[in-house]
Amino acid sequence: MKRFLLFIGAVVVLLIAILTGRAVAARSMQVAAPAAPPLAIERPPALARLARAIQFQTVSYENRASSGEHDAFVAWLATAYPRVHASLRREVVNGKSLLFTWSGSDPALEPVLLMGHYDVVPVEPGTESNWEQPPFSGAVSGGYLWGRGTIDDKTSVMAILESTESLLGEGYRPKRTVLLAFGHDEEIGGRQGAAQIAKLLASRGVKLDAVFDEGGVIMLRSSMTPRPLALVGIAEKGSVSVELLASGKGGHSSMPPPRTQVGVIAAAVDRVQRRPFRAGVRGATAEFFRWLAPELPFGKRVVMSNLWLFRPLLEAQAKGSNSLNAMLRTTTAPTIIEGGVKENVIPSQARAVINFRILPGDTSSSVTEHVRTAVDDANVKLRVAGNQEPSPVSDPRARPFATIQRTIAEVRPDTLVAPYLVVGATDARYFTPLTANVYRFIPVPLTETDLERFHGTNERIAVDDYFEAIRFYRTLLVNAAAR
Repeated sequence: MKRFLLFIGAVVVLLIAILTGRAVAARSMQVAAPAAPPLAIERPPALARLARAIQFQTVSYENRASSGEHDAFVAWLATAYPRVHASLRREVVNGKSLLFTWSGSDPALEPVLLMGHYDVVPVEPGTESNWEQPPFSGAVSGGYLWGRGTIDDKTSVMAILESTESLLGEGYRPKRTVLLAFGHDEEIGGRQGAAQIAKLLASRGVKLDAVFDEGGVIMLRSSMTPRPLALVGIAEKGSVSVELLASGKGGHSSMPPPRTQVGVIAAAVDRVQRRPFRAGVRGATAEFFRWLAPELPFGKRVVMSNLWLFRPLLEAQAKGSNSLNAMLRTTTAPTIIEGGVKENVIPSQARAVINFRILPGDTSSSVTEHVRTAVDDANVKLRVAGNQEPSPVSDPRARPFATIQRTIAEVRPDTLVAPYLVVGATDARYFTPLTANVYRFIPVPLTETDLERFHGTNERIAVDDYFEAIRFYRTLLVNAAAR
């Protein structure tokens, strides 16, 4: 017994030594950089331009043609940014999306692409009165500019244009050619906008040095670290929607069968939800924890540096955090369930749609098979309603990632940087055939509560944060085009 206890003690000591050693060995990957110059720009007219941009109701609807607001916005940009339109080559792609080319002094260098989208999601009918300021007012109140698109994603579009306009006014010319791409339909998949721009560039044989699009944000007061944390997306999840359909005999509700079609579909959805996908720390998520670990207090650092042992603790924590859970697994979200026309009529058909956001490493085919196994009912038919595979994972050790990291350090020196898995979809995915370096980041600080403003009520941006975003894009443009 004594020898056994000594053996157990030795194992415990060895384990503690391994855990501690890995935590101590975790070295910070943060960088320091001299501060970027102050932004020399007239604030009132720049803010007025953003406000005017918000007032264009460039809403993208599923299965509905865009309104004239898209055309009006594109036409207005030509008057708002005369230097950009005079000095850069502008192409209108597929009627509404924009591609600008700013020729560099060294044509041997591959171009860099900065991008965003100017379309927005609708405001949910009936919620207009919940907004502190009207959703398309562009009102400035309480230190914020309010309206749909202030975060997602007219701020990026306008800040990129402001930075380009100001640099042109100073006579700046990039060494590397700079492309600016602004899509008109990102909120409904980007297939008519960004996808067509990517196809156009590919047809010309263009290979890109890097792509910088929207994506992660700067998280303030996060549960991970007390310091602001800039999340730079190096990959994004895929998406697939699976429709479940049950058909049978209808009839009067006074003489129901043991299971109506509504019951069949409800049970099928419940079985799928009760069988979540396995969690995994891999790819972009593994990089996130690797970069974050050295910045944490020692106890948390031990955990994050040894996920081979503590992964169950991380998964347990994810049960209380939708955002963390989304980083660890392919998620399951029933979004539509319908059937029946009257309370006393048993419907002959019922259907449901479940949307899955696919973790890199899974595929739409593996997700569909997972659903088929979970449903396990011959009376339920499955149909894939739409799919997009996960993106490749870009390397956070590559030079363009170092460029965006250095830019963040120059503009917001108190902010940590970590690579990140974007759990939604962006237009950037269409450009992965043109470069291995695709990074997704919006230089806007937000709290966890602010994340609810994405596609929600009271979308807004702090006025000072908007001008810091212009400063960021100006610095990124110079840094990325320098060599």
